[in-house]
Amino acid sequence: MPLSIGVPAETIAGERRISVVPDVVKKYQGLGARVVMQTGAGVPAHYVDAGFAGVDFVEDAQSICADADLLLCVQPPSAQRIAAMKPGSVLLGMLQPWSDVERVKLLQERQITAFALELLPRISRSQSMDALSSQAAVAGYECALIAADHSPKFFPMLTYAAGTIRPAKVLVIGAGVAGLQAIATARRIGAMVEAYDVRPETREQIESLGAKFVDTGVAAAGSGGYARELTDEEKARQAERLAKAVGQCDALITTAAIPGKRAPRIITADMIARMKPGAVVVDMAAESGGNVEGTVAGEKVWINDVLVIGPTHITSRMPVHASEMYAKNLYNFISPFIKDGALALDWEDEVVAGCCLTHAGEVRHAGVAQVLGLQGA
Repeated sequence: MPLSIGVPAETIAGERRISVVPDVVKKYQGLGARVVMQTGAGVPAHYVDAGFAGVDFVEDAQSICADADLLLCVQPPSAQRIAAMKPGSVLLGMLQPWSDVERVKLLQERQITAFALELLPRISRSQSMDALSSQAAVAGYECALIAADHSPKFFPMLTYAAGTIRPAKVLVIGAGVAGLQAIATARRIGAMVEAYDVRPETREQIESLGAKFVDTGVAAAGSGGYARELTDEEKARQAERLAKAVGQCDALITTAAIPGKRAPRIITADMIARMKPGAVVVDMAAESGGNVEGTVAGEKVWINDVLVIGPTHITSRMPVHASEMYAKNLYNFISPFIKDGALALDWEDEVVAGCCLTHAGEVRHAGVAQVLGLQGA
């Protein structure tokens, strides 16, 4: 029997992405695999069933889970879906490994081999599989558009019969993939852009995009390309120098996030109070606690005369390309191990070993086991 790849519909409210697109399905089929999808699974992302040639469609998600040798997902599957999976099958997707100890235990109990792309080793070979980066690029782009859409000012300089309108000033906090995309997008729209990151090595990247680097004198480069946590003294110094830049901007976009941890609080209520009337704040980290004091996930809140927006499911605002990027990430991870229509995982491979959350009844990722208190499980 050929490898059966299952793709059930996503069920989380607001989630519109899908884990395969038609072009990627053809690639799986070219490797000898059979793809089974839930009827209508791609519709929220504007991929209709008729566009998936050669796919077997099934109405019931539970039967897909029970039949699949490899199950693909965008959001972590529910407990009911995991319980329906056959022992020894493989689960691949964004599994939020640090967020739910009961889900990890269930994967362990069900003997599921689970690969969480959040755990991908930060090495050059894994870049084409890096779903965190691909989806962050979508989020950064969208946050710049949200800011421009809600700003009471033009982003670009505008010349009209009576004179000239100065461009809006945008400040971006965080210069990871999302922040750099937000900078580039705001610049394309025509805004003057400043940006800040605690990692000093990002200065060159920020300036290469035509933005001005805000230097607070605080450096916090950490491991794996992420920022380390600041000390209280560093936070105070950062806040003092950052407040001035915040007070001068027309739109503020915050993108600082640490996988598996609560988002760092960077923008205080006092900073918001010093912003211009009509200024807009877009807090990309709203779902993980927010970078901005006063952010409410999924809502728009007026604080004095400043609009603070806490968007959720940002990547689902652009589901066609977000799904395409994500589907290619999954394919690039698993395709080297599909041989003659069968799955042959190489446990000596650094990416496979590094991404593995559970296998053969064990929690394989030591970092997750430690965080969730599952050492020795």
